[in-house]
Amino acid sequence: MEQQRIKQILHSYFEGETTEQEEQLLIEYFRSDQIDPELIQYKAFFAGFQELTNSKRDLHLEESIMDHILEQEHREKTHYRWLWQSVSGIAAALLIGLLAVNYYGNSRQWQDTYSNPDQAYVEASRTLQYVAGYYQKGIGNLKPVKKLNEAVTPLNKSITTLEKGFKQVEQLEKVKEKIKQE
Repeated sequence: MEQQRIKQILHSYFEGETTEQEEQLLIEYFRSDQIDPELIQYKAFFAGFQELTNSKRDLHLEESIMDHILEQEHREKTHYRWLWQSVSGIAAALLIGLLAVNYYGNSRQWQDTYSNPDQAYVEASRTLQYVAGYYQKGIGNLKPVKKLNEAVTPLNKSITTLEKGFKQVEQLEKVKEKIKQE
């Protein structure tokens, strides 16, 4: 076989661009004794394919995995349905309570405290300036927190990805335990 052609197919293989025929060609090439010394490092890799195809698969493994996945999905749906119903019930009760308080509440009408509109305007302006001062002071204290939050954002994404991976490993361990028990 032409060594250059094998190298080209091997490169395509690692790029994920080969056909099944080309992959079979690579497997047959690495089974032979005429391997280019530059490519000898891949022999064990492709020998593993032969072992995998020759080994007998557990026929019930796929069924067990699918059963486990479906069971997990059913549990999650039941949990979320229960949570959704509880939250909806609480929200409905709060809404009814607030409406009852509003309906039966104090029917006293608001009365103006200032008879002079200019005096009311001055008092309202003074109160708003007082509140705005504390608001600006509070916002100023939050700027370092914003910088810290921006610095931590990439770490949060990485941690989330890691947690998903750990959950998948845990699920696979549970399936493995279940299979061992059967």
